[in-house]
Amino acid sequence: MPGDIETRTGGYVYDRRIVAGLRARGWSVDVARFDESFPYPTAEARAEAERGFATIPDGTTVVVDGLALGALPDEIAIHRTRLRIVALVHHPLAAETGLQPAIADALRDSERLALSHARKIVVTSRRTAASLADYGVLRDRIAVVEPGTDPAPPARGSQSALQSTLNNHHSTISLLCVATLTPRKGHEVLLRALASLPARNWRLTCAGSVDRDPATASRLRALIRSLDVEERVTLAGDLDARQLAAEYDRSDLFVLPTLYEGYGMAVAEALARGLPVISTATGAIPDIVCDDAGIVVPPGDWAAFGDALARCLCDEALRERLADGARRARTRLPTWDAAADAMAFVLAHVDE
Repeated sequence: MPGDIETRTGGYVYDRRIVAGLRARGWSVDVARFDESFPYPTAEARAEAERGFATIPDGTTVVVDGLALGALPDEIAIHRTRLRIVALVHHPLAAETGLQPAIADALRDSERLALSHARKIVVTSRRTAASLADYGVLRDRIAVVEPGTDPAPPARGSQSALQSTLNNHHSTISLLCVATLTPRKGHEVLLRALASLPARNWRLTCAGSVDRDPATASRLRALIRSLDVEERVTLAGDLDARQLAAEYDRSDLFVLPTLYEGYGMAVAEALARGLPVISTATGAIPDIVCDDAGIVVPPGDWAAFGDALARCLCDEALRERLADGARRARTRLPTWDAAADAMAFVLAHVDE
């Protein structure tokens, strides 16, 4: 995989939890780190990847994270017969938001070729599996291994959190968005939707790295100023597990305006805490939220997102019904043990 496995994004969390789960089941797992330039590797990064593949003994099962695999069709082709190569696709590279058409086309062609060389393809949701039909991948070559979710205590909400007292404290609803500040996560949709509301009974905390895409972070800071919501929006940056747990605990509503997801792990984590959700119809989000735990709207539609926010902010009974649904949804979430078992089965039957 490219970069540091400890990176706090859904894809890296998935990778490290699967690695840990396989090791706990007796598998010997080595993690090879590629250069961080992927999916746009430098010539040296590609050469280093090829050298890495060449050192792996014949017959070894090699799981290649899609962030790297899609950019390495030639290197994968060289080793396709002697290694049991498995592609792990969180979402197709060309599906990233904001790409120039020529770049998206090049990524699509490259990934299509790379996938043709893999013996098996693991995806994290049924919707991603369906999307690979456009890449010429037959369904019988695909295995769906959904992420797990850790059990968590129910969020107590803003009313029980020890925060600074404001005159309108007891009517202020705490919103939480957990997502790296990149175009695909749709923060602009959320900010414009909130700014359009006549009600000002909300505060928003955005937890997620502001450093991975500095240009997006800068644009969002400027948008926050132009919308005059600086006093209501906090860009908290990349939080560790303890800090993030505290944010979940003092939140009343989880919001994720993402434009595209392979699965939607942050939504599942919010539901694990019994938080009602407003999000978008992408990845597995409609399946895990269902109708009773939140409101799901089309991606990129800030008016629809704003309408969902207005309904929740102005209707306490609705929020309570959705919170009840979220607490029920907690019991339906898949576990990391189940995910590791599923991956172990796939890897044990790569050639079947």
